[in-house]
Amino acid sequence: MFWTIARKELLLILKDKGAFFWLIGLPILFIVMFSSIFGSTENMTINVNYYDADGSRQSGEFIGILEGIDSVELKQDKEAPLEDQLQQVRDGGRTLLVVIPDGFGAKLDARDNAEIEVYRDAAANDAAAPVVAILDSVLSQYREGKLQAVLTEMGLGEGDVKGILERPVTLTEVKEHAAKVDSVTQIVPGYTVMFVFFVMISMVTSFLKDRNGGMLMRLQGTPMKPMSYLIGMWIPHIIVVLIQSTTLLTFGHFVYGLSIGDPLAIALIVFGLAICATGLGLLLSLTVSSENMGIALVQIIAMGGAIMGGLWFPFEFLPRAVQIIGQFTPQYWAQQAMQDVMIRGAGVGGIGITLAVLFGFGLLGLAIALMRFRKFAERTV
Repeated sequence: MFWTIARKELLLILKDKGAFFWLIGLPILFIVMFSSIFGSTENMTINVNYYDADGSRQSGEFIGILEGIDSVELKQDKEAPLEDQLQQVRDGGRTLLVVIPDGFGAKLDARDNAEIEVYRDAAANDAAAPVVAILDSVLSQYREGKLQAVLTEMGLGEGDVKGILERPVTLTEVKEHAAKVDSVTQIVPGYTVMFVFFVMISMVTSFLKDRNGGMLMRLQGTPMKPMSYLIGMWIPHIIVVLIQSTTLLTFGHFVYGLSIGDPLAIALIVFGLAICATGLGLLLSLTVSSENMGIALVQIIAMGGAIMGGLWFPFEFLPRAVQIIGQFTPQYWAQQAMQDVMIRGAGVGGIGITLAVLFGFGLLGLAIALMRFRKFAERTV
């Protein structure tokens, strides 16, 4: 008998074009937008504004070193005086200004301590940090050059000098995961998981319409049991989530080259995610007193879970307290499992805990909804 309810609900969902925009169109828009913004971070160019007050050969050599760094793009305003450019930094119109002061070359020739001045907006620490790091690296080369000259004057041979200046410890980077790892592996599964939970808005609306329209009161006079009604309302939304997730992941694969990994493992995660989100949707639908309240709670669940579950940013970047809380959210488990499969090559055997968590949330939602069904059905508008 639940198939009758399921068929009715599925037809209503298919007629609601707006629901498909919110569940599929909007997530694709977010994926495209954020992939365009963050997808090219590996080729990011750092703009560095500078002012050469010295004009010496040594200052020209320093500028040449900066120009030789691929990620740096130098900009010089030759028209505006130094004080006007510094005022732009003070007013927030410019993030920073690198100044090579007068006498820079003379101090280098005399082996005195020469300075490079960096004027920066105190409110733009994140933007200034990469520039300061680059400058510090360049100045380290000057320090090594000075030390090399001193050692040579002391009579040491080229081999001895090279041995002294050689780093005692070297850094070797070994990438353990063969799959392509970039911002897309964070954005596509992240927004897929986040927007899955917005299906709960459609569920809240459907349940309230059935109750307010008197359908639930009429059903109570038939042999249909509450479980049959809930299952009938549950199945169509599970199907919608499966279509939604498949569409978004397929879009990420073909448009951005997202590595899917083990298709069976991803399919199980998506199915578990569908059970979880719609199961919680059943609980929420039979708990809220109005549609506005339901929409507000869905936004809290979806957006709050996205932040704490590491859907917007890598989970490791979150504060420790947020990480602890995040591990109690289904979004965290779904995102980590997808990345384990897509990046680390995990298979079905490596996602068992995640599936247990997702199915556990969904079945718990169904159980609570079943207990609240009679009270919900008898409530008047």
